[in-house]
Amino acid sequence: MAEERSTDFGFQRVPLTDKARRVRGVFDSVAHRYDLMNDLMSAGTHRLWKRFALALANLHPGQRALDVAGGSGDLAAGLARQVGERGLVVLTDINAAMLGRGRDRLIDAGMANVACVQADAERLPFADGTFDAVTIGFGLRNVTDKMAALASMRRTLKPGGQLLVLEFSQPQLPGLKRLYDAYSFRVLPLLGRYVAGDEASYRYLAESIRMHPDQETLLAMMRAAGLEGCRYHNLSGGIVAVHRGYRA
Repeated sequence: MAEERSTDFGFQRVPLTDKARRVRGVFDSVAHRYDLMNDLMSAGTHRLWKRFALALANLHPGQRALDVAGGSGDLAAGLARQVGERGLVVLTDINAAMLGRGRDRLIDAGMANVACVQADAERLPFADGTFDAVTIGFGLRNVTDKMAALASMRRTLKPGGQLLVLEFSQPQLPGLKRLYDAYSFRVLPLLGRYVAGDEASYRYLAESIRMHPDQETLLAMMRAAGLEGCRYHNLSGGIVAVHRGYRA
């Protein structure tokens, strides 16, 4: 019998078919404290990273955008403000708990131009050429088949449309990696334990960052998925990067 294919789940190797279930369990557990933990973990800097990505999106009134693995809706809200009442933003997430949180936040903010759809990033249920921009913020590293997700997102773009991938990456400044590792593996799990009541999930999140492709590798993957004009911007010394590519 052929050996079952495996993939990473943090530093563990798990069956390829099991990663999505495990990731769902992580986000089911942390959904109720997700936004608070983001503020605590990054000292609020995640808002600046998202603001930078939104500035690159630079959408116009009446356009359409898709936010994949959008969690509690930060990027979707920013995109909705850009496209205005005549435009449309679709927020997707594979996790029902996270999507529900995002939907409630957007409804409370009065954003009637956002639709919420539970969907897998690898198999997006939208027609080819639907969106002017697609974003994915801190979600790609949790996807089982990243190449399939990149191809799926590219497919939904209109010709000339752009994909923006905001994700943790590899520190580039001398000495930063050592400090970042100490913070990630000592401080983050403790925050998870005392604030979210879940140390293991935040240990996984720290590990998943280390397993995610570095800047140049992700750039090559985007090109291999058929995107053109690809480049990236390092933020906070490379702790985070925004990758950008276009559908020809």
